[in-house]
Amino acid sequence: MREELKNIIRTPLEDVMHDCFMPYAEYVIMERAIPRVEDGLKPVQRHILYSMHEMQVLPTGSHKKCARIVGDTMGKYHPHGDTSIYDALARMAQDFSMNVPLIDGQGNFGSIDGDGPAAMRYTEARLAPIALEMLRDLDKDTVPFQLNFDDSQKEPVLLPARFPNLLVNGSTGIAVGIATNIPPHNLGECIEGTVYRMQHPDCTLEEVMKYIKGPDFPTGGVILGKDGLKEAYLTGKGKITLRAKTELEHLKNGKTRIVITELPYEIRESAMLKKIQVLRMTKKEMFGGITDVRSETDRTGIRAVIELKSGVDAEKVLDCLFKYSDMQITYGINMMAIADGQPKLLGLLSLLDYYIAHQRRVVTNRVNFDIEQAQEKEHKLAGLIIAVTNIDLVIQIIRSSANTKEAKSRLMEELSITGVQAQAILDLRLARLTQLEVDTLQKEYAQVVALLAELNEILASPGKLDGVIIGEMQEIRSKFNIKRRTPLSADSADIVIDEDHFKVVEECSVIYTKGGNLKRMSKKSLGKGADAGEIEYKNQPRQVIETNTDAKLQLFTNRGNLYTIDVAAIKEAKWKDAGNTINSLLAGMEKGETVLTVLSPGPGRLLTVTRSGLVKLTDREEFNTRKSKILACGLKEGDELLLIEPEDMDRPSLLLVTEKGMSIRFSKEEISLQGKNAKGVGGIKLAAGDQLVLASQVSDEGRVYVFTEQGFGKETDIGEYEIQGRNGKGLKTFFWAKSGANGTRLISAFYVNPPAAFRLRTRTGQTYDVVSADIPADARYGKGSQLVPAMLGDTVEAVECL
Repeated sequence: MREELKNIIRTPLEDVMHDCFMPYAEYVIMERAIPRVEDGLKPVQRHILYSMHEMQVLPTGSHKKCARIVGDTMGKYHPHGDTSIYDALARMAQDFSMNVPLIDGQGNFGSIDGDGPAAMRYTEARLAPIALEMLRDLDKDTVPFQLNFDDSQKEPVLLPARFPNLLVNGSTGIAVGIATNIPPHNLGECIEGTVYRMQHPDCTLEEVMKYIKGPDFPTGGVILGKDGLKEAYLTGKGKITLRAKTELEHLKNGKTRIVITELPYEIRESAMLKKIQVLRMTKKEMFGGITDVRSETDRTGIRAVIELKSGVDAEKVLDCLFKYSDMQITYGINMMAIADGQPKLLGLLSLLDYYIAHQRRVVTNRVNFDIEQAQEKEHKLAGLIIAVTNIDLVIQIIRSSANTKEAKSRLMEELSITGVQAQAILDLRLARLTQLEVDTLQKEYAQVVALLAELNEILASPGKLDGVIIGEMQEIRSKFNIKRRTPLSADSADIVIDEDHFKVVEECSVIYTKGGNLKRMSKKSLGKGADAGEIEYKNQPRQVIETNTDAKLQLFTNRGNLYTIDVAAIKEAKWKDAGNTINSLLAGMEKGETVLTVLSPGPGRLLTVTRSGLVKLTDREEFNTRKSKILACGLKEGDELLLIEPEDMDRPSLLLVTEKGMSIRFSKEEISLQGKNAKGVGGIKLAAGDQLVLASQVSDEGRVYVFTEQGFGKETDIGEYEIQGRNGKGLKTFFWAKSGANGTRLISAFYVNPPAAFRLRTRTGQTYDVVSADIPADARYGKGSQLVPAMLGDTVEAVECL
C-alpha cells in the first residue's frame, strides 16, 4: 500500500526493488554493459559507428574532430554523457586494446601503459576500412531499425557485422550482477571456424578448435596449456594462463639480462616493473640477483629490461618472476552476451551458431531488397523496350497530347503498359533513341533478368545462400587478415620453485628487546649499532642470540608453552628500530602470556623452575619439533614458569630464593630428568602465600643481591648459602624487622659476579640506579641497608640488573 504524507512516500521495500531497481538492472544489462551476440557491440559502440556512418566520416575522407563525433552521437543516439562516448571511441581506435580497431584515430589516443587519450577537442578520427564491413548493406534493410531516445531519428537495433566481431575484438563489461569478459581472437581463424561450422553444422568443439585455436591478444604474449581453454569454449566460462614474451641477452662481461618484449593483455608495464622492484625488497633470497629494473620502451615497441648479477641463474629467476609478478597472469574467460533478448553464457559453438543465423538473416534481407530493386528495374526496362520498338507511335502520342498527364494515360492505353512504365517512357531522353542505345537497353534488360534468376536461386537454396556468406567472409579474410600474435604453448602453467636454491645462509643476531619484541640484524650492523650510542629503553637488548638465517628459534613462555619460528620470518631491522612484536610472529598466544627466554635448538638438557618451587631437567631433543606450538612444561593451576634455560655444567648447584625471604641451595644432581609434559619435583617447600623470586644456577663464586619493597638491599657471598638437600624449607636469607621498616617481602634477587649495576623503579615511576660497590655486604640472615628512599607509601615495584 502506498501512502503519501507531506512529500514522504512510504513504500514496501519489495515494491521498490521491483519497480525501481529491477528495471534499472535490466537496462544496464541490456542497454549499456553487455554486447549483442550478433555484432559484438555494446550500444555506445554501435551508436558511434552508425553516427560516423551517417556523418560520412569514411576511410577515404578526412579525419574529423572527436568532439564533433561525440556531440553528434550524444545528441542523436546516446544521451548518457560525453565521457562514456569518448572512452568507447578511444578504445575502438587503440591497436593494443582491439585486434582490428574499428576507428582510425589521429592524435594521442592513450598508450599501452595506461595513459589516457588526449581531450577530444584535440584528437581526430574516421572509420577504419574494416568498420565498413560492420556497416555494409545497412541501407538495404538488412537489419531492423528503431526510434532513438526522443523519437526524432531512426537507428539500427544491431549492425550487419559481416565478420564475427564479438570473437575478433572481444568485449569486457560489468553490469548489475552480471559481467562479461570475452578475449579477442584472430580474424582469419574466426572466419575459418565460422565457415567450417556453416559447412558442418554437426561438428564437434574439437573440430572447430582446429581452426579457432584460442584467443589472440593484440599485445601478444604466450598462452600456456589448453585445458582451461577447452572448458571455456565448452561452457562459456574458464581460465587461461597468459605469460609475457621474454628473451635472454648474454653480455660480454658475463652478466645476463632478461628482456620483456610482449606483455600479458591489459597489463601495464610501469605497474609490473614497480611490483618487481617491490619483490626485490621483500623476497631478497629469490630476487636478490636483480641489479636493475628499467623500461626501454619506445615507439618501436615494448622493451623492459631486468639486469642480473654475474653468475645468477637467469632461468630460475625468470621462473620466480612468472610465479610472483604480473609477467604471468590468469585470464578469466566469461562469454556472456545478449542473445534472444536476454543475457546468456555461451560456449564457442553456440556463439558461432547465433552469428551464422544473424548472417543468414542479413543476406536474406539483402537479397530480398535486391530482388525488389531488380524487379522494379526490369519492369521499367520492359516498358522502355516497348517504347523504342514503337517509337513513332510514342512520339505521335506525346506530340498530340495536351499535357503530360494525358500523354501518360494514352501511352498506358495504347501500349498496354503500367503507369510506372509510362512514366519511365516520358522521362526517357531523346539521346537513348539511337540504335546503339536500343541495343544497350536490351542487354541491360537481359542482365537484370539474369540477376533476378540468380537472386531467386539464392533464396530458394540454403546452400547457395551460405555460399554467398562464405565467399564474402573469405574476401574479408584475404583483405584484412593478420598473423597470430599470441602463440599457444603446451607447457604447463604450474611453476615449481626450488626455494632452497635461492637460500643464502648468513650469520646473524636475533635480539629479544626489553620491550618484548624481536629483530634480526647482521653481525656487522649489530656492532655498528652498539657503538652508535644509547637507544630507547624498550628497544635495548634483553637477549642476543647468535644464529643463521636458515635456522629456527625456540621461544619459551611463562605459561609453559614452546613456540618455534624461522629466523627468516623475523624482519631485518636497524639498531634503533623496535622490531617485530611477538604477537605478529606467534599465533595462539594466550592473554597474559609472555616470553621468558629465546634459545637456538641444541644438545644438552633444559632446567625448568616454576613459581611454586617445582624443578626438573628435560632432554633438549624433546623440544625439536616441526609444530609451531607445543607444551614445554606441565603446570599446576595458578602456577607459572620462572626460569627455563640450558643446564650449565660449570654451575653445579641451584639456588632458590622466595618472596618471604627463604632460600635453599642444592645440587642439580638431585633434580630428576623428566619429559616435557611433566610438572617437576619439589625444589623447596613454600609457606602459604609464598613464591619464588629467584631461581639461578650457581657455582662456588659470586654474590647474591636481594631487594625489598621498602628500598632495602644487601650483598651476600654465595658461600653463606650452604648446600642442603632438595625440597626442604630452606634457610632465612633476610631478617625482617618487627616494625616492617626494612620491608615485608623481597621484590627481586640476583646471583651475579660483581661489578654490577641495578635499577630500582618505584610505584610512582621514580628510578634509582645503584652499583654493586655501593651495596653494603651483609650476612645471609642480615636485615640489609637502605639503598633508596621509599616514603609516603611510594614502594619499590621492580628491580632490574643492568
